[in-house]
Amino acid sequence: MADKNSRVKGNVAGRYFVDDACIACDACCVEAPRFFAMNDNDGHAYVKLQPQSPEEINEAENALAACPVEAIGNDG
Repeated sequence: MADKNSRVKGNVAGRYFVDDACIACDACCVEAPRFFAMNDNDGHAYVKLQPQSPEEINEAENALAACPVEAIGNDG
């Protein structure tokens, strides 16, 4: 489970976040490219936009489920 106290820099404020357990596998960016991006310099993903609608939240939840190291959190 992602740790809200270990959020990486770059996450926009809101419910979803990526923590420092991220291994830059790109799964979240493939599942939900509107909401997740990769910081190639630091070697981790981050949340670039928070989902709002039920469809968008479903997309973000699919990314959360696809993360192999549980580095995506839902603090809401």
